[in-house]
Amino acid sequence: MWLAFYNENVGDVLLLTRGGGVPDDFIETESQGNVTLIKDRRSSEVVSANIFNMKDAIKPANNGNITLTEADLEWVNEQIQAVGFDLTIDVDNTPKFVVGYVEEVEAHEDSDHLSITQTDIGDEVVQIVCGASNIDEDQYVIVAKPGAVMPNGAIIWPGELRGEASNGMICSTSELGLSDIDDMPGIWELEDEFEPGTPLEEVVSFYRG
Repeated sequence: MWLAFYNENVGDVLLLTRGGGVPDDFIETESQGNVTLIKDRRSSEVVSANIFNMKDAIKPANNGNITLTEADLEWVNEQIQAVGFDLTIDVDNTPKFVVGYVEEVEAHEDSDHLSITQTDIGDEVVQIVCGASNIDEDQYVIVAKPGAVMPNGAIIWPGELRGEASNGMICSTSELGLSDIDDMPGIWELEDEFEPGTPLEEVVSFYRG
């Protein structure tokens, strides 16, 4: 899964990434024309790509995460392949912040505060490790799925916490920038029932009227 970003302080560059951080010692770059690939030297996997002169085709409205249209994606892949790189970028534009229903919660065996949840997010049930003290079964919550970009710029990727797989994050209102709706500590426990997978925008619209 690739994500696209723009930062005016960096310049006229489309920033593409598809994974967590690679230690500096293992980064290598390769440039051709207006494209630079960033690779993990240990595996030769391309983890990021920078495309210069992006405003020839893509004109972002703001800094931050960019949703690429089909036309944008076609331009991106044309730029990459025109300079000889064998790489195709694809994106997933489905909502990344959705309602989840917590079906199961069990204590993490190697932690005094982590819980392992099985959470229905609409199209699947995923395991998410959560550190909030108020997590419980039979809750409706907001889940940041892998590929979500948080308001503070952090990207949610699949990972592990104390040896347990975690595929997303169960969010608080403060993490979502929505403390005006509910300012209780811990994760946001939705007071109303929503269909799992409902986009966050619909939940916000419901509560704000």
